[in-house]
Amino acid sequence: MEFNHLGGIDLHIHSTASDGTRSPSDLLRMASASALEAIAITDHDTLEGNRDLLNAAIPGHLHLLTGVEISTQAPEGFHMGGSLHILAYGVDVADAPLQEALGELQAARDARIPRILERLNNLGVPITMAQVMAHAGRGTIGRPHVARALIQLGAAADIDQAFDRYLGRGAPAYVDKYRIPCQRAVALIRGAGGVAVLAHPYLVAGGGESESLAALLKALCAMGLGGIEAYYPQHPPEAVALYLEMARRFGLLVTGGTDYHGDLSPDIQMGRGAGDMHIPYALYEALAARVSPKGRRQGYGDTH
Repeated sequence: MEFNHLGGIDLHIHSTASDGTRSPSDLLRMASASALEAIAITDHDTLEGNRDLLNAAIPGHLHLLTGVEISTQAPEGFHMGGSLHILAYGVDVADAPLQEALGELQAARDARIPRILERLNNLGVPITMAQVMAHAGRGTIGRPHVARALIQLGAAADIDQAFDRYLGRGAPAYVDKYRIPCQRAVALIRGAGGVAVLAHPYLVAGGGESESLAALLKALCAMGLGGIEAYYPQHPPEAVALYLEMARRFGLLVTGGTDYHGDLSPDIQMGRGAGDMHIPYALYEALAARVSPKGRRQGYGDTH
């Protein structure tokens, strides 16, 4: 396993608590070995990965923010063709209203998978829940786990083919997902002491176009949005420049991360993306200053 030694931060990382392939403790060790200065584990619709680290020793001088990536419905009048993802940073993992909403989302995810498997069975693919669970472990089951089971069955050559052939939007086994309204998500994040951030805007419909994005951000800022994820592996330089300008225009914090999933995206390295990313520590400092003390921790000894 290769690591970078250039410092920086990564505030968009997935663990085995959702659809990543590395455990939260493994991610801590990797971040330390990579000389990263701050990270956030932002699993889909669950804080379980963060809970796993509540009693963990944080390596070296690494800083840790709590995080979660929430699947939301876009504001009224905006059509995303899917989820609008809102990243929550620095939330209290014990906050009851946030936990209740995440529980709703997790229950909907659990109900979605059997429907997908039923469609696959009707297509002649002999896939079972047990085969999918073997890839999910303790984590919330998602389509990537179904994709890995399909690969193991020989029904797809790789993750991309599994989604193109069966699981992606418009494919024959696709089942739409439940989302909570973005206004509710932002209010819950703020109520839990955190900051709400628009995830990977380039992947949002109209996210690469100035006026469309400005209209969306205006609506989200009225709800209490606090930041925008400007630095992301799929953001070209001109998009990053646009997001930095939008951050200035709307008074938003700037964040960045790699969306690291481990072996599911082998070309993406934690902290370095496709190999050339460097997200400055100053962005973490600005974000940490705005969140609840319950949502941030600092390491005091090297444990790796």
